[in-house]
Amino acid sequence: MRINVLTIFPDYLEGPLGLSIPGRAREAGLVEYRLIDVRAYTDDRHRTTDDEPFGGGGGMVMKPEPFDAALTALDRPGRVISLSPRGRPFDHETAVRFALEPDLTLLCGRYKGIDERVIDARVDEEISIGDYVLSGGEPAALVVIDAVVRLLPGALGDHDSASSDSFYDGSLSAPSYTRPAEHGGRHVPDVLRSGDHPRIERWRAAQADAATRRRRPDLLDLDAAD
Repeated sequence: MRINVLTIFPDYLEGPLGLSIPGRAREAGLVEYRLIDVRAYTDDRHRTTDDEPFGGGGGMVMKPEPFDAALTALDRPGRVISLSPRGRPFDHETAVRFALEPDLTLLCGRYKGIDERVIDARVDEEISIGDYVLSGGEPAALVVIDAVVRLLPGALGDHDSASSDSFYDGSLSAPSYTRPAEHGGRHVPDVLRSGDHPRIERWRAAQADAATRRRRPDLLDLDAAD
C-alpha cells in the first residue's frame, strides 16, 4: 500500500511514522509513506500557501494552486481524502475500507481549511476524527494512518490481537490484565487464571457487552437499527 500525505509540515509526520506498528510495517514492505511538502508546489519566493478569504472575515484559507499542482504531480493518488472537521466521522469500518485501497492520499489543511474548489474537483471524501478543531490536519493524518496500517495483513503479526480490539465486531473490548496477579490490593479475575478457555471467552463476551451498554450504548442502538 502507498499512502501519500500532502502537508506544509512533513517533519511533523516523519518521526511518528518511523515508530511502532507504522514503522515496522514500512520496514516490512507492507506500506510506503510519501510525505509531499505542498510548499514545493508554490510559485513565489515566499512559498505562500495561504491567503485571505473572499468575503472577508478572520483567518486564512489554503490556496488551491499548490494542492492542485501537488495532486497532479502524483503518479498514484488513489482515493483522495481531505481531513476536515466538516467531514464524516472516521470509524473502524472506514479504516477497513481504506486498508483495502492500494493507494491513499491524505490532504492536511490548516487555518480555515483548503479552498473549496480543490475539495470539489479533486477530493473523494472528507473525514473528521472528532467534533473539535485542530491546528492542522497532520494529527488527524497520523490517526488515520495508524488505524489503517495496523489492519494490513502482517502488520500486527497476530490477528487475534486485532480481532479482540474495540469496534472490531461492533462493540467495546473486554478489560485486559497481565502479571502480576495482584497489584495494589486488586486481583486478576479468577476466570482468567482458570485455563478454561470456553469459560474465558464467555466472560470476555459478557464483559464487552456490559462495557458497551454502559459506555457506548449508541453502538448497540445502531446495530438494532440495522
